[in-house]
Amino acid sequence: MTASSWRDEVIGLIPALRAFAWSLSHNGSDADDLVQDTLIKAWTNKAKFEPGTNLRAWLFTILRNTYYTHVLRRRREVRDEMGDYAGALKTPPTQDWTIAMHSLQVALQQLPAEHREALILVGAAGFSYEEAAEICGCALGTIKSRVNRARARLLKIMDAEDANDIIIVETTTAMDRA
Repeated sequence: MTASSWRDEVIGLIPALRAFAWSLSHNGSDADDLVQDTLIKAWTNKAKFEPGTNLRAWLFTILRNTYYTHVLRRRREVRDEMGDYAGALKTPPTQDWTIAMHSLQVALQQLPAEHREALILVGAAGFSYEEAAEICGCALGTIKSRVNRARARLLKIMDAEDANDIIIVETTTAMDRA
């Protein structure tokens, strides 16, 4: 089969391909897109076509497989012509958290080591005062005093007005890096 005869045969099958594409998609525009994609794939892979085999079946198989590929892809897509869905998607800005974390890291580094350790154990790691006292090898009252002094000093360092302005839970990240 020569290149021109192959091309002529493919062109002759376009109306049948379009009819098959329309029967699958039920939309003229989608059918045209399917036929176009099929022709592009067929032309690109014409070296893989074995002369003497059924060109019509080969093209229809390409079209059907292309259709199912589009169907699978569309299942994961959200129709949003007006942009309502995309407009509702929001990601909170991270720069505020980055600045706050940096400030907290700097403030924690200004605390005495034993105060920082007590505050991290109780405030961030979630240990009870008793557990923190056992870990540090000191009395329960000492841990309570260290945590209280660390919180007060941290508030003063960060110029916070009340304890709600500081997020102690995030300090594990700061200490992991220290």
